[in-house]
Amino acid sequence: MRLETERLILRGWIAEDLEPFAAMSADPRVMRWLGGCLSREAVDAYVARAALSFSTLGMGRFAIERRADGAFLGACGLMPGRDDLPIAPYVDIGWRLTPAAWGQGYASEAAAAVLRDGFGRLGLAEIAAITMQANQRSRAVMERLGMARDAASDFDDPSLAPPEDPRTVVYRFKRST
Repeated sequence: MRLETERLILRGWIAEDLEPFAAMSADPRVMRWLGGCLSREAVDAYVARAALSFSTLGMGRFAIERRADGAFLGACGLMPGRDDLPIAPYVDIGWRLTPAAWGQGYASEAAAAVLRDGFGRLGLAEIAAITMQANQRSRAVMERLGMARDAASDFDDPSLAPPEDPRTVVYRFKRST
């Protein structure tokens, strides 16, 4: 499975992606809003879950490669949402980029391609995105994508412990008919 945009290639994971993905997943700046830094074992499990999800559901988190130079930039894609959350069941769109790629529109570009694929090839009726209330950068991406805030569905994430603010905001995008 592969998606292409003007500047990006979203593709399956290769062995060369693991080291840069592990490095960014151990960076507190990247993982601030994603539940904390990941061990190498957790990174390997994340990539294995993405591969399994693609093979069984036709969706998962893609590796993001910059077309111009082949640089690994991060991950973006669709996954079934967490079962333990009050908005379950849902399909979640998510992204994670290396700090060197921040502020250049890559998250919005990758996520827009993933949304098109989800509504087109996968025929999904709705895609949701969640983030911590204070994560203004991801919320801005959601709004640029045209996702609408569903404040009535906001919730406190049971996996977050003080001093983290557990308030999680929900954004949704419905397929146009």
